[in-house]
Amino acid sequence: MSSSHFTFSIYFLTFALFLQTIFGASPLFHFCSSSENFTTNDPYESNLKKLLGNLYYQTPLLGFGLGSVGSYPYQTNGLALCRGDVATTDCKTCVNEASNEIHKLCPYNKGAIIWYDNCLVKYLNKDFFGQIDNQNKFYMWNLRNVSDPTTFNENTRKLLSLLAKEASVTPKLYAVGELELGESKKLYGLAQCTRDLSNSDCFKCLDGVIGELPRCCDGKEGGRVVGGSCNIRYEIYPFVNS
Repeated sequence: MSSSHFTFSIYFLTFALFLQTIFGASPLFHFCSSSENFTTNDPYESNLKKLLGNLYYQTPLLGFGLGSVGSYPYQTNGLALCRGDVATTDCKTCVNEASNEIHKLCPYNKGAIIWYDNCLVKYLNKDFFGQIDNQNKFYMWNLRNVSDPTTFNENTRKLLSLLAKEASVTPKLYAVGELELGESKKLYGLAQCTRDLSNSDCFKCLDGVIGELPRCCDGKEGGRVVGGSCNIRYEIYPFVNS
């Protein structure tokens, strides 16, 4: 999604990642479009409900879905993406929860995006497919610091850069991997894009968010840069399903 489609500022969030274990079913974050709204019984409302219903049935099978409903000026466009390792049933549950929650949080906004640990759902009254969303973004990081931040940061960037290259050439635009740190320690990473992006734009998106790691996660044991088109994550423990 181009930055002109949303007027949101980038928000910076501080989370201790262990709290997600406790509140894992809660949204990580959301944005509501401040540019345009609709009213009750507006044709856009019925089109949005149909779109979210379509995504609920379409997404779990492949882990990704997108579509449009209606015509101008009531057309709505949306997509849903589940994390690449998430099972079909968990994907379906997440998309359903995200659709219900975003309706509560942004009841009359023509555009919105919501992230969960297992999925994201995004919709807008403009066609954003195939465009890198650089506007909607947030950071999360572990409060614990590593003992040797310079070496750790280099290893983190090395792993995530390799995963970005791998993810950008796979059909799912998703990759996970690990890197030996010595003394029986490992670094675990994830890179993923929404599948409306081209391979080259997926890599461009991931390379961009990797470059933002120093803003949030310098010397931290774990961190994420989460956007509307791609996201990266690293931890010193396994966090994806095998």
